[in-house]
Amino acid sequence: MRQPAHGGNLSWAAALAGCPPSAILDFSASISPLGPPKSAIAAIESQLVHLKHYPDPDYCELRLALSHFHQLPPEWILPGNGSAELLSLAGRELAQLAATVLITPAFGDYYRALAAYHAEVLEFSLSLEATTLPGFQHSYPEVVSGAVLAPPLKQVAFMSDLSLIFDKRQSTKDKGLLLNNPHNPTGVLFSREVILPYLKEFALVVVDEAFMDFLPPEEEQSLIQVVQEYPNLVILRSLTKFYSLPGLRLGYAIAHPDRLRCWQLWRDPWPVNTLAAAAAVAVLQDKEFQEQTWAWLPSVRNQLFGGLASVPGLQPLQGAANFLLVASQQSSLELQQKLLKHHQIFIRDCLSFPELGDRYFRVAVRSWSDNQRLLEALSLVMSNSH
Repeated sequence: MRQPAHGGNLSWAAALAGCPPSAILDFSASISPLGPPKSAIAAIESQLVHLKHYPDPDYCELRLALSHFHQLPPEWILPGNGSAELLSLAGRELAQLAATVLITPAFGDYYRALAAYHAEVLEFSLSLEATTLPGFQHSYPEVVSGAVLAPPLKQVAFMSDLSLIFDKRQSTKDKGLLLNNPHNPTGVLFSREVILPYLKEFALVVVDEAFMDFLPPEEEQSLIQVVQEYPNLVILRSLTKFYSLPGLRLGYAIAHPDRLRCWQLWRDPWPVNTLAAAAAVAVLQDKEFQEQTWAWLPSVRNQLFGGLASVPGLQPLQGAANFLLVASQQSSLELQQKLLKHHQIFIRDCLSFPELGDRYFRVAVRSWSDNQRLLEALSLVMSNSH
């Protein structure tokens, strides 16, 4: 079975660990451990009787729920079979431009979506810097003046000022920009003000906000509030990570209605199943679960960060989402295999990110006890490697 390009491949992990998939403690997929919410399960159960009918092809109830949630007209929203389906539609449109600018390291599905339509890709790297960085947003007291203080007494962050990344000699008026915010896999959160100028410089800007809902409203940097001002802006959102529903495959795009009507003509009918649509309507109204997640994440993420920083040979980078990127003195592939074979713990190697390679891995933020189990296993593996 080949090495997975995505996290969450429990069949692959279980085969390597020699145990059933249910025995794997999965840190490879950045899914909240708090869900699925009871509201989602109840909504799914209530819709089982309707499986004999086709879904509403216009998803009127779901679009209305999303419109209330984001305070936008329903015609500005298009539900999809996970944000992956919508990314493919964005890739088709980006391929019609002269080129698409990617911020690297980039999520592997971006390359898939662009390659499917033979898009020209221009890569610009988020470089590791040890200086004060403008434009870096955070929700941690450890972050000072835009630079992350990561033990041992070392300022490390990924450069997040886009003006320092792009080659100003190249014209962008005939190009597209595809980026995610918060950035995966680094966890960098671009401020809204950092991105806004590029909406006037690129022909099409696609912002993947799959992890944005992990930030409470007072900290999030979504561009949804300005989408009606920019016909060339597309925002992709996921409902599966925050609400622990990856098996349902559910996301949505927010963009100008003319663009979404065009996308609708390109795709198959009924992309969202009845159960997924019902669960989405329910969780959007589940304020209790949302507040619980925003209250839970910062402290447990800090716990995981501190624990990782205390393991000799590891250096985590602060992030704004529900995962942490970790630099390792030991091969991440070897770490992954040892953790699976001896501890049934699955971390995400970064081999699919060429800029990171075998010296970085990514871990989801899970419960306090799960995090402790990971930290104890990592300490054993790292100490036995010397």
